[in-house]
Amino acid sequence: MNRALLVIDVQREYFDGAFPIRYPVGHLGSILEVMGAGQKSGIPVVVIRHHQPDPDSPVFRKGSDQWQLHDEVESRPRDILIDKQLPGSFTNTPLDEFLKQRKVDTVCIAGYMTQMCCDTTARQAFHRGYKVEFLRDATGTLDVQNQAGSVTAEQLHESILVAQQMFISDVIDKQTWFQRIGSVPPQTPVSLRHARESQ
Repeated sequence: MNRALLVIDVQREYFDGAFPIRYPVGHLGSILEVMGAGQKSGIPVVVIRHHQPDPDSPVFRKGSDQWQLHDEVESRPRDILIDKQLPGSFTNTPLDEFLKQRKVDTVCIAGYMTQMCCDTTARQAFHRGYKVEFLRDATGTLDVQNQAGSVTAEQLHESILVAQQMFISDVIDKQTWFQRIGSVPPQTPVSLRHARESQ
């Protein structure tokens, strides 16, 4: 199995901006742990960053403070940084070419939001013939309310995981992933402020 880790949209917008991720507890720490374990095991780490096509967008505006990667992710090693403008990380990006060049057959999904860019990217990967591992404790979301109704972060996260497990992904936790790649993750200290933000 040739894996790549996709770290999707871990940007300030999800901490200090319009969409503060609140579930599951410890999501940021888990993402940092899997990044460290992947890098230690020689697994390509792909960091993906989103921006809105509208240059005046109030959220994810390219070049804005909230568009920036979270400092903890920005400071860690990565093999490539890919910018996207739509929920799917494969759409109009070099992701597929990068994976094929490295003969990757399995992608592991981490990041935000569970129901949007993580879910869409997992489906795109499956449609392209990749095996997909979806990390339940290294993805995250928030409470959502709109014209269609309302749902808690817990309900939304679990429903997407259940749907993914039906046909698309192998939904696992980080410890299972560490065992699969034969790695004990390095300690990844997170500042107290960031630890609070990830709960």
